[in-house]
Amino acid sequence: MTDARPVPTAAVQHLPPAYPERAPRGTASLLRAWQQEALDVYFAREPRDFLAAATPGAGKTTFALRLAVELLSRRTVDRITIVAPTEHLKVQWADAANRVGLHIDPAYRNGEGWGGRRMHGMVVTYAQVAADAALHRRITDSGKSLVVLDEVHHGGDARSWGDAVREAFGTAVRRLSLTGTPFRSDDSPIPFVEYAPNEKGERLSVCDYRYGYGRALRDHVVRPVVFFAYAGRMRWRTRQGHEMESRLGELDTKDVTSQAWRTALDPAGEWIQTVLRSADRRLNEVRTAIPDAGGLVIATDQRAARAYAEVLQEISGEPPVIVLSDEPGSSERIESFAAGDQRWLVAVRMVSEGVDVPRLAVGVYATNASTPLFFAQAIGRFVRARRRGETASVFLPNVEVLTRLAAELERERDHALDRAREEGDELLLDDDLLAEANREESGSDDLEEFTWAALESDANFDRILFDGDEYGFAAFTGSDDELDFLAMPGLLEPEEVHAALRHRQQRQARRGEQRPPSAAPPAMHRTLKEQRQLLNQLVSVRAKLSGEPHAHVHADLRRICGGPAVSQATVAQLQARIDHLRRTLRS
Repeated sequence: MTDARPVPTAAVQHLPPAYPERAPRGTASLLRAWQQEALDVYFAREPRDFLAAATPGAGKTTFALRLAVELLSRRTVDRITIVAPTEHLKVQWADAANRVGLHIDPAYRNGEGWGGRRMHGMVVTYAQVAADAALHRRITDSGKSLVVLDEVHHGGDARSWGDAVREAFGTAVRRLSLTGTPFRSDDSPIPFVEYAPNEKGERLSVCDYRYGYGRALRDHVVRPVVFFAYAGRMRWRTRQGHEMESRLGELDTKDVTSQAWRTALDPAGEWIQTVLRSADRRLNEVRTAIPDAGGLVIATDQRAARAYAEVLQEISGEPPVIVLSDEPGSSERIESFAAGDQRWLVAVRMVSEGVDVPRLAVGVYATNASTPLFFAQAIGRFVRARRRGETASVFLPNVEVLTRLAAELERERDHALDRAREEGDELLLDDDLLAEANREESGSDDLEEFTWAALESDANFDRILFDGDEYGFAAFTGSDDELDFLAMPGLLEPEEVHAALRHRQQRQARRGEQRPPSAAPPAMHRTLKEQRQLLNQLVSVRAKLSGEPHAHVHADLRRICGGPAVSQATVAQLQARIDHLRRTLRS
């Protein structure tokens, strides 16, 4: 690397406005306004450490590469080390660098030789650095190094990682730290980040330059995100054998909320299947304006991801692309999906941070991860705009912690040490604690009389969340009320989104006023046992009149009304069959 080929000055001029090419109208021909502004701030004082926090999708990669080219051309540095969270992002960084004349090696492995006349540097993962910090210290010391720490908050993922990053890059000539979310859910210090006390005495991270979602939205750099919240009734059995019931969105205890949420995400349940069907309808509408628009389902685990993919294939008629982080070829499948026009991508966590798939326009948040960090990174997959007017739609459970995070999408956060607990913090269901609880549950199943089981779930449209406001009222899925919101155009400016949502809410209110009392939704007070008994009585009457076996009548009802067998049918499904039989018997 000491003899690396110099960067041509022309390479600076060939930098795209953002990678990949998706400059908004009205920006400078070479750089977006914020990128040029950040460069001006940097070169006004040329600090050794610089923390740039820019919302996902804004173009942090372009900014970092432009800065690297400038520092190389000025001979301030003579090599580059980029540290990324994942293997896939290593390749993404190398490809982006190649487009501006920088040759970065994404295939370097610890212990191999480094350098060569053709390379300006390498890109490695935080895990690689932690595995041999001394090696990377020697690489850093072998020349005048610029170290780019992508999504630098990962430097606090473990104490050993933070220590390794400090050891490996403590002597670098320049360090550029990048993040879309300059905060963590814990108080582990982030390497090379400055902390300053606020008026409460809490030490907060200090950004040298910040470009938040709100400003990016006003600049038309990112898409507006419309959240579709779905509620529903959940029923499950505890390990003690108790049957529990709750509705998503009700103010329950943390434990009941988490169990209801878990029931909603059960692949065999009606809730997730209904939401996936609604999300696919929304994708159909978006693709009328954006033909290659794609959807992403973020699942909790691999079992759920595979099951969701089967449901989506049945709904859409097209097999989704499945990405599991521990399977070979995952990066290739992401790249193929990004360049193609397939409808759906189903993943666990590999696509939750940094991965660039600009055509993603519809998402289903089907995971129990609830920390602000993960949520912000996940939603960041949908905000990357390619042209002005594109919108994003994200479907999520009506759980308060998620709806609160959705409502605060524009909130700018800093990482806090010694942070005092804030009101509402108890609602956060920590991802690691949830995973640990699930492991304990699996290990203790043989000690319990029963195993935990999701018994039943149903879904209903609850409301829309956009830009801190709420629109719409609770409605049955498949109703005109829900379909009106799903049919919003896929190309709208942010102010037009507000207007479209207001008009749909007004239409929903008028429909409610015009709806006769007899057309009101059936009461939900009946127990499942009572509804099954009533249905069986009506089936017996129908069988006696027609001479058909009971089983044939039940089969016809399932064919006409849909849904599973009686023992697995929801209240709404049983009611639909009861109503159909009553109409048939009256006629």
